[in-house]
Amino acid sequence: MVTERQSSSRELTVVLDGYSYLECPRWHDGRLWVSDFYTNQVVANDGRGNTDVVAEVPGQPSGLGFLPDGRALIVSMRDHRILVRSDSGELAEHADLSGAVPAVLNDMVVDDRGRAYVGNFGFDLMGGAALRYTTLTRVDPDGSVTTVAEDLGFPNGMVILPSGVLVVAETFAGRLTAFDIREDGGLDNRRGWAQFGEVPRTEDVNQAVEQLQVAPDGICADAEGAIWVADALHARVIRVREGGEILDEIPTGMGVFACMLGGDDGRTLFLCTAPSFAEHERRPVREAELRAVRVEVPHAGLP
Repeated sequence: MVTERQSSSRELTVVLDGYSYLECPRWHDGRLWVSDFYTNQVVANDGRGNTDVVAEVPGQPSGLGFLPDGRALIVSMRDHRILVRSDSGELAEHADLSGAVPAVLNDMVVDDRGRAYVGNFGFDLMGGAALRYTTLTRVDPDGSVTTVAEDLGFPNGMVILPSGVLVVAETFAGRLTAFDIREDGGLDNRRGWAQFGEVPRTEDVNQAVEQLQVAPDGICADAEGAIWVADALHARVIRVREGGEILDEIPTGMGVFACMLGGDDGRTLFLCTAPSFAEHERRPVREAELRAVRVEVPHAGLP
């Protein structure tokens, strides 16, 4: 059963603006890294007015993560590849997932051993195809590719809790799903972590959207074991504990599609906002913003 606390009233500030569609924010070494889908850029901002383009990804960047040696991994969505960025900024192929996935790649989380867990759309969302459930793929540090979970309803944002539990946001199933990570990187003990209403039982995306009480997109975890969830359909981020209780809610006034705790003390919640998510609406304009809001409980886990 989902219960809700009264919405928070906090001041949101704009950190970056003039982008196409920001996704997959990551706080790393004092900077916020974020992908901009339709300019094919990954940018990093230090919070003091300095923003650098750290990668150009013609195949459209998405999920970001970092290997134990500090090098960045970057999802290249459309050509189904994971790229690795050297310290000097050069990009090379880390893994090719084209033989393992049915659709464009999505978000990614990288564990402390350098193993990347990567989602994919499962169907042609922007082309109007029927909704299809799909897989989760693991990429090991040597670039080898393994399917580690199936039957996921649009696997999107992911976190690895300090306990070693992987939590996956299933956007079109309206839920967060947890797995235990085995020593070998495999996934066990699949279970619900939070369910927001009934799972839509339709292949029609528009019908599914109408039925979703929460559409979990990007997520991040805090030091009390709660997860912040960007609700892609309802212009808000919500803080959720295991079992589905909504502890806090922050309205954003605009669509919000990813979130990340960062800043020097881990208490700044960064929000990727835009008026909508449809590619034909976002690609030609520059209306996306990175916003920030202060919260009480700091970051924990990965990313």
